[in-house]
Amino acid sequence: MDDFKKKLNLKPIWIVLSFAVLIGIILLPTPAGLPVMGKVALAILAFAVIMWVTEAVSYPVSSTVILALIILLLGFSPIQKLGPTMGNPMVAGKPLAEDALFGTQNALKIAFSGFSSSAVALVAAALFLATAMQVTNLHKRLALLVLSIVGNKTNAVVMGTIVVSIILAFFVPSATARAGAVVPILLGMITAFGAKKESRLAALLVITSVQAVSIWNVGIKTAAAQNMVAMGFINKTFNKDVSWSEWLMYAGPWAVIMSVVLYFVMIFAIKPETKEIDGGRELIKEQLKELGPVKPAEWRLIAISVMLLFFWATEAKLHPIDSSSITLVALAIMLMPKVGVFTWSDVEKLIPWGTIIVFAIGISLGNVLLQTTAAQWLSDKTFGLMGLDSMPLLATIALITLFNILIHLGFASATSLASALIPVFIALTATLGLKENAIGFVLIQQFVISFGFLLPVSAPQNMLAYGTGTFTVKDFLKAGIPLTIIGYLLILLFSATYWKWIGLL
Repeated sequence: MDDFKKKLNLKPIWIVLSFAVLIGIILLPTPAGLPVMGKVALAILAFAVIMWVTEAVSYPVSSTVILALIILLLGFSPIQKLGPTMGNPMVAGKPLAEDALFGTQNALKIAFSGFSSSAVALVAAALFLATAMQVTNLHKRLALLVLSIVGNKTNAVVMGTIVVSIILAFFVPSATARAGAVVPILLGMITAFGAKKESRLAALLVITSVQAVSIWNVGIKTAAAQNMVAMGFINKTFNKDVSWSEWLMYAGPWAVIMSVVLYFVMIFAIKPETKEIDGGRELIKEQLKELGPVKPAEWRLIAISVMLLFFWATEAKLHPIDSSSITLVALAIMLMPKVGVFTWSDVEKLIPWGTIIVFAIGISLGNVLLQTTAAQWLSDKTFGLMGLDSMPLLATIALITLFNILIHLGFASATSLASALIPVFIALTATLGLKENAIGFVLIQQFVISFGFLLPVSAPQNMLAYGTGTFTVKDFLKAGIPLTIIGYLLILLFSATYWKWIGLL
């Protein structure tokens, strides 16, 4: 069966299908109220979704193709009525007539608009910070210290695993890096106990670690790249920023409650073979001993990380410096000789440059959907026909959140999902006539985009854990289904109470 699966390569079929859908939509008659450029934008979106969902090619490759399509297809489209944010295209200083082609030079500017987003700068700097943790092993030391305190009892180790994920979420702005720090330590503890990789104990600890990572992707603004995608669109559309501390105030309580829920769900869903891990504490102490005393580079990184956390938390309160800018300043300090923690050559091979490309082009595609009015048209024709504008806001949130959770089943990248959906959700706020609640509505849907609880393919950190062979998809679902249901109900409860009380809705 495995050999058959290897021989059955569907990727060429998905590539052909994505181009067929692209061409098919372009050849369709342009609907009333939608500019030709808007139809082209929807065709590119359909192409992107098929590529992203099927992973027919790697994300950086598909993103580069999307970039080329934006330049060519928009460039050879007539201008007609464009969105208010696209402006009046000019050639040689003169505005173009409505029946003129948009031009590849103008399309090029939109295609690369994502690269000029402050959100991309924050993600890039965050990747460097995560790499600094890897180079110095500081994230591993933090994880080992917490686990050395909790003791040998299985329930205590589960709790310690959740606490480690929470602490690292504040300092390591990469979900994959956080999972990559904790999972190997847990595997070492399992081996020390003499349990097999396929044991219930292994499944319990490893699944707990990555589910906690997903929960705190919601709780902290800088914990996940997809949050930066949403903030990029919110900043551009509403000219409003949500500070690090505001995000924590909105989503932090939800994440704290979900962390408690996670503990009980895991204890009841996956019962381990033993209630105590003999030798677990000794193993942790041994690994800490192998790391040796805290090195000067680690002390410097601790100082930089604490200062960075302070500036993030006091943004717009004690100083006017935004999260992106202060993170870039921290990056500059980390790269400086003597006072920094690494050199450019240390990190050049460790930075996932493709992630930055995917992120920036995802924002560009979202900008295209917004500026060509494609997102607004799509929102009006789909959600508008559902009669959401006549429903109470809570009922609308309930339906859209459910849609958001279900569509996530097809996406392996929350960043790609945010690039596709957040522009549509922003347009939906106009369809619903939301004004004061618009940012809150979009932000809540962004929280839901970070739900990666159901399947191993729902998030990169899940796939990292799944690759260890410690659990099956069925095991993951045992925890994922109750976590998703409870998370969904908590979103509705918070929408009806807490988020109203503090002015988010």
